[in-house]
Amino acid sequence: MESSRPDLVAICTVQGELAAQVIKSHLESEGIPVLLKYGGGGRVFGLTVDGWGEIEVLVPQELAEEAKHIIEPQEAGRAEE
Repeated sequence: MESSRPDLVAICTVQGELAAQVIKSHLESEGIPVLLKYGGGGRVFGLTVDGWGEIEVLVPQELAEEAKHIIEPQEAGRAEE
């Protein structure tokens, strides 16, 4: 049976729930559906160090390039911090 769910790809990985929710909200406001994939036990334990708390931002494959262009200014600002 073929899935009706589109293929999802990770467009970025962020540290912590707040950063992930900001990007998710921004993309959804632009009409791009988003799924957050939580890694490790960071969400359960509230840890955001050494890879705990990393969250992948997933979007449909056909919208990945558009999504990257939308969040590019946010990611560039985060790299400068």
